[in-house]
Amino acid sequence: MLSLLLPAMLAIQAMAVMEVLVPEQPVVALHGRDATLNCSFSHANSFNLSDLSVFWQLTDTKRSVHGYWGERDQLTDQAERFANRTSLFPAQLGLGNASLLLSRVVVADEGSYTCFVRVQDYDSASLLLQVAAPYSKPVVTLQTEANLRPGDEVALTCVAYGGYPEASVIWKDGGGRNLTDNITTSLVANEEGLFTMTSVLTVVLEPNSTYSCGLINPLLGDEGYAFVTITGQNIAFPPVALWVTVGLAVCLLVLLVALAAVCRRKIKESCEEARREAEEAKELEEEESKTAMTLLNS
Repeated sequence: MLSLLLPAMLAIQAMAVMEVLVPEQPVVALHGRDATLNCSFSHANSFNLSDLSVFWQLTDTKRSVHGYWGERDQLTDQAERFANRTSLFPAQLGLGNASLLLSRVVVADEGSYTCFVRVQDYDSASLLLQVAAPYSKPVVTLQTEANLRPGDEVALTCVAYGGYPEASVIWKDGGGRNLTDNITTSLVANEEGLFTMTSVLTVVLEPNSTYSCGLINPLLGDEGYAFVTITGQNIAFPPVALWVTVGLAVCLLVLLVALAAVCRRKIKESCEEARREAEEAKELEEEESKTAMTLLNS
């Protein structure tokens, strides 16, 4: 008989055991928005709310996030940073819903939370809260330095702000080739913990080249892209080369003027010489005519 009763007693005991369930996957909450940390419990027997206790706490530090027993909230030991930001769903407690509503989520709320429920028996389970914030649309700029020439190295800067967590950055050229190995990326957090992300790509300057910077938020999956095209207008003509060109132009002009003057003088001299030769030939012809006339008269 005992051998038959023991399994039955164990089965009844197992049915009475409390079971608390929370999401296995992390809960992703948007910065500044409200988030619900789902927690449900099952109990084989009916119970009164006066017998129910619910505790939410930070898993690592054991700091109290929200407490409930005696049919009302118990917030005396609540961590100060959660004040006026937490609540349960009282109408659903009797249905096994011990979820926590966390208002105005901030980056500092990220972490592991434990839901503890007791009704005669007790059980607990932990979930992970992750905070996300979308980045602004990235902006790409080309460094503004004088004396840039094709073949020089130039830095392209991609900036986006107000996001969380750290985003993945992808740089590509106009042909779609991944240039991410040539970048340096930095993060600066503001007082809210949100990041300004700056990524710098160093490339060899070539006119009419296009580059793109893409940011991907790993939690939200959203993407933002920006493009920059380097044209001939982006490249400043070197002052040294400009002066050399101007000097060569001046020299060429002077040379042409001098050549024209020489040619003009040569032409003038040639004309004068031709005129003299014509006059000498005329004089010689006249003398020969006079000599001929003299011979005929004699």
